Amino acid sequence: MRSFLIWSLLCAAAWAQTAPSRQNADSARKQNPSAVPVPQFEDIGNQAGLTVSHISSPAAKYIIESVSGGVGLIDCDNDGKLDIITVNGSSVERYRQQGGDPLITLYHQDANLKFTDITKQAGLTRKGWGMGVAVADYDNDGLPDIYVTGYGGNVLYHNLGNCKFEDVTEKAGVGGGELSLGAAWGDYDRDGNVDLFVSRYVHVDMNKLPELGSNEKFCRFRGVMVQCGPWGLQGETDLLFHNRGDGTFEEVSRKAGVENAHHYYGMGVEWADYDNDGWPDLYVADDAGPNYLYHNQHNGTFEEVGLMLGADLSGDGQELGSMGVDMGDYDHDGRLDIFVTEFVDQSDTLYNNKGQDGFDDVSVNSHIAQPSHPYVGWGTGFFDMDNSGWLDIFVANGHVYPQVDTIPDAAHFRQPILLFRNNRDGTFDEVASAAGLNSGALQSRRGAAFGDIGNDGCVDIVTLNWGQPPSLLMNHCQNGNHRALFKLLGTKSNRLAIGARVTVRTGSLTQFSEVKGGSSYLSQNDLRQHFGLGNNNNMDEVTVRWPSGGSEVLKNVPADFIYTVVEGQGITAKLPFAGEK
Repeated sequence: MRSFLIWSLLCAAAWAQTAPSRQNADSARKQNPSAVPVPQFEDIGNQAGLTVSHISSPAAKYIIESVSGGVGLIDCDNDGKLDIITVNGSSVERYRQQGGDPLITLYHQDANLKFTDITKQAGLTRKGWGMGVAVADYDNDGLPDIYVTGYGGNVLYHNLGNCKFEDVTEKAGVGGGELSLGAAWGDYDRDGNVDLFVSRYVHVDMNKLPELGSNEKFCRFRGVMVQCGPWGLQGETDLLFHNRGDGTFEEVSRKAGVENAHHYYGMGVEWADYDNDGWPDLYVADDAGPNYLYHNQHNGTFEEVGLMLGADLSGDGQELGSMGVDMGDYDHDGRLDIFVTEFVDQSDTLYNNKGQDGFDDVSVNSHIAQPSHPYVGWGTGFFDMDNSGWLDIFVANGHVYPQVDTIPDAAHFRQPILLFRNNRDGTFDEVASAAGLNSGALQSRRGAAFGDIGNDGCVDIVTLNWGQPPSLLMNHCQNGNHRALFKLLGTKSNRLAIGARVTVRTGSLTQFSEVKGGSSYLSQNDLRQHFGLGNNNNMDEVTVRWPSGGSEVLKNVPADFIYTVVEGQGITAKLPFAGEK
């Protein structure tokens, strides 16, 4: 209690500082980052109205019951406020008896951070077993559409306006099938229409499910009977749907070279330009096997380079149980690094991008390995939690086996969150408890989505809690640091600018990020691009590299605004953050 009181006083003092004092604090942070208090996060999910529980069987006897599900952020009516999507999941009994459950729940953000469940009136009624979610405007009509992965068929919801949706799955030809998990939109051929990649996991026959503990090798964990898989189960191929531009798609995974001929167990996926050649590449996190890094060859095909570049296994050559993935330039060297969450006793993996020299596993040297080793990691993201201009890392954890609670000295089913603060020297400090992220009841979490839900310039987080309602972790980062938020709209490029890169230069510091149509673990982040600017109240230069290949440069852009940038037109709107004039 005494330490908490001291910490609270320090926070209050920091928030009350004047501008010169903030500059002093920033200087002190550069010398000793751990001396500055971390921002506080508060879970307001219940009072905000996020009350629908994710559905699964408490015993989790089958692997299909453990891997759902994702969360997403979407502005479904273009009112400037983020709405929230949560994947509902299901259970074997419910699927067999009633065809599962509505795949997702959609919460509309009303006033004062209150949310209303509008799922039924929105037309989001298809039943099944939901897994993940990704958002893009596939038909370039200016409205964000929703793709949901799951078991027994995926679904594409076309946005009709005012948060009303139409199921166009069959018409579009993107049903998929089997057990699909990850989904990510990206315009891989730069034709102005977003394409869709879907990772698939294991083959599931609902009438022939392997029973709990039925195989000594593949259905036991530390001597305890648990669900079977993925080891010993048949994997599935992955899917790539090419957008024809007329509302329909063609499945081209084999032709493009991304079909996953080895039948690895696909989970989290993300498009990003790791080699800075202006074309989106693809990373696939595979459970219990090598990960894929597909290099875009600019002709509709891809080359798998993960093995050659060292981004497929751990640094010592071990296959890992990879779940979620994100890419970000945490060390400001102008190249996207890769963070991957892993299974228990494996440690999460941070791959540092060395350019032509490939990727180095720096998990140990960065101080990521030891704190993450006991846990099973899922949703994750690079984000700037305190608007310092340096990317931090969030990890949602939770075991797959409820039965681990019977094992002495084992990590429990419900596990703490990890939050790694960037020390600006290639290392991180784990500060989740200091940030208040583990002050409530622990959960077994899955997906995590990141965005400025309060429009106050702080990046907030939504997590999917297995078998429970979601968490809405509001970031109270009011420390005086400046920031900016960019909403991009394509004209030649796809309308929501999926794949666009924004680069911000303030003095000697340059940072960049890309618009992602799916990432983390089966989840969708805010499509707007957030930048923390530290004590800089002006951006010297903002460069937008559009997916079409063109670029435009904005000079002397003031901080502390939400900007809309239209391709070829520059800034078309500028709004202050909430609470500011």
